[in-house]
Amino acid sequence: MAQAPFQIAGHTLQPGQRLQIDVPVARLYTHTPLHISIEVVHGRREGPVMLVCGGIHGDEINGVEIVRRLLRSRSINSLSGTLIAVPVVNVFGFLQQTRYLPDRRDLNRCFPGSDKGSLGGRIAALLREEIVDHATHIIDLHTGAIHRTNLPQIRAQLEPDSETARMADAFGAPVVLNAELREGSLRHYAQSRGIPVLTYEAGEALRFDEWAIAPGVRGILRVMRRLKMLSGEQRRRLPAPAELANGSSWARAPIDGILRPKVRLGARVAKGEVLGRVADPFGNDEGDVVSMADGIVIGMSRLPLANEGEALYHIARFDEIEEAETAIESFQSSLEPVTDPMY
Repeated sequence: MAQAPFQIAGHTLQPGQRLQIDVPVARLYTHTPLHISIEVVHGRREGPVMLVCGGIHGDEINGVEIVRRLLRSRSINSLSGTLIAVPVVNVFGFLQQTRYLPDRRDLNRCFPGSDKGSLGGRIAALLREEIVDHATHIIDLHTGAIHRTNLPQIRAQLEPDSETARMADAFGAPVVLNAELREGSLRHYAQSRGIPVLTYEAGEALRFDEWAIAPGVRGILRVMRRLKMLSGEQRRRLPAPAELANGSSWARAPIDGILRPKVRLGARVAKGEVLGRVADPFGNDEGDVVSMADGIVIGMSRLPLANEGEALYHIARFDEIEEAETAIESFQSSLEPVTDPMY
C-alpha cells in the first residue's frame, strides 16, 4: 500500500523522498548555532518507522560510522516504511570528544527530559518531541566507555515472542544480554511507550573498530528485512544463532598497579581462572584478577593502569556455554575485510 506523507521536525516528506534535516538544538557561547543533523528516507510503500541513532555518548564514534554506511547502502533505495538516521545525537560531546554534555551530565540518563530542565533534560525533550516519538522501532548504537572495549552484543529487555526479541534474534550479534532498563535512558523511555528498542554495544570509545562496525551495519539490515522494510534475500552467510546470557559480572583489580592481561575479548573462561595479574611498577606486590563465574569475556579494560576495585573484565554467564562459544567463534570467522561497504 502506498505511503502517506511523513512529518518530522517541521518538514513533510512525500513518498519516495529523502531529506537531510538540521534540527536546531542550542547555541555555543560564541553564538554559533548547533544542530542535530538527521537524514530521513521515506519509502514509497507502507511499513515501520525505524530510528537508528549513534553518538548519544559523544565519544562513541563506531555508531557514527555505522549510520554513515547504512545510509550508503543500496538496500535502502527500495525501502518500505521510513528510516530516521541520526549519526550524532550528542553533538556537544562529539565536538569535545567526550561522553558527556558540557555540564557533565550523561544524555542517556536524561529522558524523557523537560524543556525547562537542565541542558541534558532540554536536549532529551527536544529529541523526544522532534524525533523519537515518530519511531515505531529503534536501534541505539553504543561502544564501551573510554579505555574499554566490548564484544559485539545486543542489550534489550526481552519477553518471549515479543517484537524486541524478534529484532534481537534477527540482528545476529553473537551475544544477547537480557538487560535491565536504566531510568532516564533512551531505551527506558522507548520501552515505556511500547516502542521495541535494541542497544548494540561493540568496540571502544574514540576508535573505529572494523570488527564492530561492519557487523553493526549488517545487523541493522537484517532487522529491517525481518520487519519487511527491505526486500530481497540476505546475501551473506548468516551467523550462528546468538546466545542469551542469563547474567553478567565484573572481575575487578585486587590491588593498585599495572595489569598484565592473560585472556582476550571473546574468550571462554572458568570460575576461578586467572584473567590477568596486577603488579606495582617494582613487582613487589602482585595480585590475580580472577573470574567469579564460568562464562565469556564480553568486555574488558584496554588501559593497563588499574586502581584497586576497578572493573577490568566483564564476564557473561550462559546456561549453555558451549553454544555461546560456538556462536562467538562463528561470528569471528565470519568477519571479512570490507573494501566497499555497500551492502
